[in-house]
Amino acid sequence: MKDETISFKTTNGETTAYVALPDQSNGKAVILIHEWWGLNDHIKDIAGRYAAEGFTAIAPDLYRGKIATNSEDASKMMHDLAIEDGIDTIRHAIDAAGSCYGFAHFGISGYCMGGTFALRAACDLEGISAAAPFYGDIPDDSVLSKLSTPTIFVSGTRDQWINTEKVARLEDAAERFELPVTSAKYDADHAFFNNTRPEVYDETAAQDAWALVVGFFKDKL
Repeated sequence: MKDETISFKTTNGETTAYVALPDQSNGKAVILIHEWWGLNDHIKDIAGRYAAEGFTAIAPDLYRGKIATNSEDASKMMHDLAIEDGIDTIRHAIDAAGSCYGFAHFGISGYCMGGTFALRAACDLEGISAAAPFYGDIPDDSVLSKLSTPTIFVSGTRDQWINTEKVARLEDAAERFELPVTSAKYDADHAFFNNTRPEVYDETAAQDAWALVVGFFKDKL
């Protein structure tokens, strides 16, 4: 694997994306959206895991260079980021990755705040052929009803933020609007995939979710 950084313009200013390139490409690409902490080493590590599976992984920086080291700063940075700005950055990242690497179709995944943006992007943007948001917030029906992208929504039943009621609302909308959504629920807490946070990390759930999502992307992209 090798990695590089690409720069691209957005409506609200220039930013970058971290790109992990596989030694042997499977011809598929995944957009990876960071948590509320920002584009930190953990997200870059996940990008590297995708590259090890043959994917080109592109992780755009929605915070334009800022990284939080405590939850207070992370919360402020997340709430200061408008949905429209984040979606605009993802749109431009897709365009930049298409120009740089020749991809026309992408998978998208993300965690926590990144899951919120991954699901929203799957509803709003062209060029996304599969989505796997992890424990992100659920948009309202006016947005969800537009979802035509095959999606696996990953959640933890002990999550107090993306709680069982919110997940049930997504499942209900999927049934009402006949959305291509699979709900994958684990007996785990919020951020259970983050192996840098031992207080919430669940190795069994994380490994199962990883295998599920990688297989899904290999099938759909």
